Formats: sequence, structure tokens, C-alpha cells
Amino acid sequence: MTPPTPPDALDLLATWLETLPQPHVLFDAQYRIVAANSAYQQVFGQDASVLGRTCYAVSHRSSVPCDQAGEACPLARAQYSGQSERVLHLHHTQRGQEHVAITLQPLRTGAGPAQYFLEKMELLPLGAAGPQPAALLGRSPAFQAVVEWLARAGRSTASVLLQGEPGTGKTLAAHVVHAASARAERPLVVVDCAALPEGLLELELFGQGRTGVPARPGWVEAAQGGSLLFKAIEHLPASLHPRLLQLLDGGTYRRVGSSELRQADVRIVATTSIDLRSQVQAQQWPAALYYRLSALPLLLPPLRERGADVLLLADGLLQRLAPGHTYTLCAAAQQALLRHPWPGNLHELRNVLQRVLLLTEGRSISGPAMAQALALDAAPPPPPLAGPSRASVRSRQAQALHQAVQHTSGTRQEQARALGVSERTLYRRLRDWEKNAAAKGPAQG
Repeated sequence: MTPPTPPDALDLLATWLETLPQPHVLFDAQYRIVAANSAYQQVFGQDASVLGRTCYAVSHRSSVPCDQAGEACPLARAQYSGQSERVLHLHHTQRGQEHVAITLQPLRTGAGPAQYFLEKMELLPLGAAGPQPAALLGRSPAFQAVVEWLARAGRSTASVLLQGEPGTGKTLAAHVVHAASARAERPLVVVDCAALPEGLLELELFGQGRTGVPARPGWVEAAQGGSLLFKAIEHLPASLHPRLLQLLDGGTYRRVGSSELRQADVRIVATTSIDLRSQVQAQQWPAALYYRLSALPLLLPPLRERGADVLLLADGLLQRLAPGHTYTLCAAAQQALLRHPWPGNLHELRNVLQRVLLLTEGRSISGPAMAQALALDAAPPPPPLAGPSRASVRSRQAQALHQAVQHTSGTRQEQARALGVSERTLYRRLRDWEKNAAAKGPAQG
């Protein structure tokens, strides 16, 4: 049987594309799209009008191929290697710009170089996966490595340790790992290790099982089948280290006050703003717990190491800070953003953009307005990988305990027992809260 002629092959390929559930497009060696299946049209908000247009015009809204615009071009790579190529790109979709994992396969209809190229596209769950969509947006090599790692981590079942300075997107990265996993349909329960006092944190985490007190499930049970995110794991009380290690090692735990061993099906993800490895080397953090948590470690790069990503992030944040309005950054404003070291990372960038909007008349953000907004940051930069102060942690713990007491009936002794702390600790923490509240003064209406 003779090989099919190119027109026959094209018709067969276009028909076959419709049987594929994932978005696929077919284009020729000149980048022109010759077929696109329904899944592609649905996900990317395109219709049959894409036929005949170039892939870079449709996906990137560009007038030149990717490799001429500073990105890796899978078609150019495949033409050189003759093999399948995989890259990560930022594509325009009906929801805005989203990260896409692209696998391109050269197709040959006879002897000689490939005439057609099949491209499969897989949307990575970065845009709508968490509380700060703009935090995971970028094209820099450092960021692309993060995106690839997160996609791979999502397919694993091992524990994940996300490290980085405050404001680098650790919490959103944790949401991405969960959303990219087989557990995505189950809960992601967040445990803020710095927000609760020791006894209350243990109670909330593992649940209540004391005799004479109503049984109550904890966050471990709430996350059953899903993921458990420990924010600021460096603040987890030392008394809970063995219990977390037991959960990591065998997937077992006990409710507070109970001897019954329970089985948990949860994936552990943790974030930290300090160098835990150095803490282990200094014997200030348990090595066993560190190595169980860091099966899949990732250091998120600070904004100062991501180059022009700051401009993409600024555009995304401006759209969220001023919905329905379009602001542009003039060249001088862009240069000011690129030169700034961003010690506060995404938190600082958001603050600066909020200020510059107040200083801007019209829809173009000027260089002087941006310089003024940046100059208002008079506070000294925090040291790299620094966590919250102990004083702030104690204040948050005291506030949380006070709120818990408001919802717990009985005497102080009964309240302390229900909250899993000693009566003396309860009095001390409430006294701390009262002093802090008095120092702040009455709330202003």
C-alpha cells in the first residue's frame, strides 16, 4: 500500500484529532494551523477561524515565532532534532494568560523532513488554583523551572516542602500542587502553625477524644483523601514534632486524650520562610522530621531573580486592583520596576501598585509616579528567608485563644480542659491578649 498523499493524510489527521479528549492542533512547517479539535476550541476560546493563521499569532498574539521573541519554539527544536519536543509556554486563553505544557510531535507522510506537526496542550492549574493568581505568572528561566517542578510534584504522592522568602508565592504553589494531583477533588486543609497556641493547635489538628468531653474531629480528618498544608512549619511547637512524624511515617494519629490509633489518608505539604536545613545542621530542628517533610523540596525564587517577570506580574495585579480599567506602564515606570530589588517580593509589589494608582491621573502610569510610590517604602528590607517575630506570633496566639474562649462555656478550668491547655497557660495568654488590646486602645468607628 502506498503512503497516503498529503491531502488524504491531512483529512485523516483532522478526523482523528476529534477523537482526542485533550486540546490538539495540527500545523505545517510554516507555523500555519491546518486543523484544531473541539477540545482546543473549547479550552482556548477559539473557533474554526484559527485555520490558516500561525500558531504564534493565535497563542501568543505575536507577529514572530517564539524563538524570535525570546521563548523556546518546539517546532524549531523538532525540525532540528527530528524528535518529539516538550516546552512550557504562557498562552492567551479565554481566561487570560495561562501556563501550558506543550508536547509537539513531528509527523511524516513519506521520505524527507516532517511536513506536519501535532501539538498537544495541557493547561497547568496555576491561574485559578489559589488566593493570589498573579503570584504564579512569569516567563523567566527560574520561574519556568518552578512551573515544571510543580507539575511533576502534583503527579507524585510524596510530601512537599516549599521554601522561599515571604511573598514568593509559597501558599499558591501549595494550592497548585494539590490542584495538579489526583487528590484535587478532595479538601486542601490549611494549618497555620504560627496562629494558634500549642494546646489549641494540637486540639484543632488531631481532634478531641478526652473522656467526658464531646468528641470532635480535627483537621487531619477534615483533609481525609486530600492534602494537609502546614504554613510556616518552622513555628510548629516541638511537642508536636513526634506526632507529625508519626503521621508522615505511618499515616496514623490519635485524637487528644484518646488511645485509639486512627488511620489518615492525607498528603503533607509544608511551607517555610527560613532555611530549615541550616536549622537541622545547627541541631535546632529535628533531622528526621526535616527529611520526611522534604521528600520533594522546592526553593521559590525571589522577585529580584526573575527579571522581566515583574512586568507581567504588575500587569496582572493592576487588572485585579482596578477591574474594568486598563492601565499601562510607561517606559520609565517599567525601568523603575525592573531596577527595584523587591525585598518584600509580591507583597511589596502589590503595595507599590496600590499606591501608584492613587498617584495616577488617567490610564498611563508615569515614571515619577512610580518613583514616588517606591520611595514611600521607608521600612528596612527584611532579611532573606525570615519568619515572623516571636512577639507577633505570641500576639496572634493570644488573640486566637481569646476568640476560642468566647465560644467555650463553663468555668476557666473547664474551658482550659476543653482547649487542651493548662489553666495557668490560659490565664497567662488571656492576660497577654488584654495587655495588647489595651495598648492598641479602643477601636475607632
